[in-house]
Amino acid sequence: MIPRYSRPQMADIWEPANKFRIWFEIEAHACDAQAELGVIPKEAAEAVWEKGDKPYDDARIARIDEIERETRHDVIAFTTELAEQVGDQARFVHQGMTSSDVLDTCLGVQLKQAADILLDDIDKVLAALKTRALEHKMTPVMGRSHGIHAEPTTVGLKFARFHAEFQRDKARLERARDEIATCAISGAIGTFANIDPYVEAYVANKMGLTPEPISTQVIPRDRHAMFFATLGVIASSVENVAIEIRHMQRTEVREAQEYFAPGQKGSSAMPHKRNPILTENLTGLARIVRSAVVPALENVALWHERDISHSSVERMIGPDATVTLDFALSRLAGVIERLVIYPANMKEHIDKFGGIHDAQRVLLFLTQKGVSREDAYKIVQRNAMRVWKSFGIDPDDPDKPARLDAEDKEAQAYDNRLMFFLEKDADIARLLKPEELKGLFEVSSLDYHRARVDVIFKRVFGA
Repeated sequence: MIPRYSRPQMADIWEPANKFRIWFEIEAHACDAQAELGVIPKEAAEAVWEKGDKPYDDARIARIDEIERETRHDVIAFTTELAEQVGDQARFVHQGMTSSDVLDTCLGVQLKQAADILLDDIDKVLAALKTRALEHKMTPVMGRSHGIHAEPTTVGLKFARFHAEFQRDKARLERARDEIATCAISGAIGTFANIDPYVEAYVANKMGLTPEPISTQVIPRDRHAMFFATLGVIASSVENVAIEIRHMQRTEVREAQEYFAPGQKGSSAMPHKRNPILTENLTGLARIVRSAVVPALENVALWHERDISHSSVERMIGPDATVTLDFALSRLAGVIERLVIYPANMKEHIDKFGGIHDAQRVLLFLTQKGVSREDAYKIVQRNAMRVWKSFGIDPDDPDKPARLDAEDKEAQAYDNRLMFFLEKDADIARLLKPEELKGLFEVSSLDYHRARVDVIFKRVFGA
């Protein structure tokens, strides 16, 4: 974690004050349960709350750190400092428990707390995407496959697609949160030999967790692997949106642009620059979150009933992945909310290549008229290549300008060059009446391609 990419609410989850507070509550609730069972005196459980329930301020944290430097054991350092606060009754603290009961249960609480913040972040992203989707529901833009003009779509459908993706991400994170929110108070090796299972159930209820059905000395790490894998998927969704915006902001495209604030500078050397720095940053942050996934997967396999090879990993990836993703989601919501859209440029790109994007429309029309798909494809492709050539694009001789014949030059006066060449094609003339070809385009190109936008929006957003 570094302050540049941290937000206080998420970072505070991983601060010592919050961690030790959770540890204290686990130990204190366990004492209450043990007192109910008659294992320890009721007065001892009361003393833990009365004398130990104090803020973990800088002085208490410093004392725990001082003890740990000697004991080289974090939980023992914690219980030793707690004993200094509670007095003689502290001998009943941690009865029948092992360190992992505290550590793993605490981590479950922290990851649940983190998931709650991340779910709120996703809700903000979803709200921003829905607002922009509805705003630009019918704003036409050229759809691209392989980076090449394909067929028109709408800006609203772009946002709707991302909205649907983040809806899935939210559902995944809700499942991952429930799966990680487990409690283990089962003692050494997880057999409950020295502690009643009631204690685990009691602590779990008080901490808002679910008892782990079977632990060893640790909670099974497949739960944690799934949690961090889910964060990795969400990070990839963040990057998915970021990459789209970065492509749309390229100078030769300029269909969208991150908000550029008054006084903002794009380059130390080039005063004209307006760079997509926020979405580039999001791409980088997504890599950091995903980098936690493989170590989390490798933590699943531990020696026998436990080892601590997972411990150092989780002390790092827990804070880093959640804090980074929290920052990224918050930033993404802001980028979407303030994204500048250029509809005129989008329309210009759609019109740029003479109606060539309607090639499939003609292909399907020919098959409906009885032409085989193979023959129809050849006819339409032949004329589509003529359109490319009329724009000076000749793949057969890329080093020289395309050699235009009279028809190529004549076509340059037409907005719909594809129609121009189709009308002069001998096979088309043989297969279709002139009025049939013209009737094909009675519905305008944009209306044709936007005809089912409402259907898609209903699927994504409901009625």
